[in-house]
Amino acid sequence: MEAPPVSVMPVTGGAINMMEYLLQGSVLDQSLESLLHRLRGLCDNMEPESFADHELVYLLKGQQGNPFLLRARRSLLHPPAPWHLRYLGQPEVGDKSRLALVRNCVDVSASHGLPEVLNEMGFRMDHEFVAKGQLFRKGGMKVVVSKLSRVLVPGNTENTEPLSLSYLVELSVLAPAGQDTVSEDMRSFAEQLKPLVHLEKIDPKRLM
Repeated sequence: MEAPPVSVMPVTGGAINMMEYLLQGSVLDQSLESLLHRLRGLCDNMEPESFADHELVYLLKGQQGNPFLLRARRSLLHPPAPWHLRYLGQPEVGDKSRLALVRNCVDVSASHGLPEVLNEMGFRMDHEFVAKGQLFRKGGMKVVVSKLSRVLVPGNTENTEPLSLSYLVELSVLAPAGQDTVSEDMRSFAEQLKPLVHLEKIDPKRLM
């Protein structure tokens, strides 16, 4: 079981407990370079950050309701770096006036023993994947362009297979609750990426 929409933000430092505003889309492999060129022109004047992360999705099934889901992620480019544990709340998609998907986001650093701790707490690993790509910044906005690959042999990140012939594109902002005006800025930025990619407010119920 998977909790869509999948967010593949690369590992970053700090602890965060805020709302995530999110727009998502995809671009075919053959159009990737055109999109990256556009992003370099629109985003802050700095080189994009490359990343390669291994993410494990853990579930804890309760007596009622949906399973509790946590995401554990580690950097493959910087193995000594701390793991990150991420909780994403249920998306608030009912408000039609909101231009972006909104959900609670808690992100904390953790030790390398995180998988063992989660197993001891009763969580079970549901699935894992590798995300490789680039992170662009535009003020407080982040644009992540990533290729997702399934892990064919559990735990072996060298043995993977692309999930599709496209790249996932995510535009996100972390902000305190009630700062819905950020979604207007996100929409304006997303318009500048058309027709290369169409970023949308994805209703997770459509993906169930």
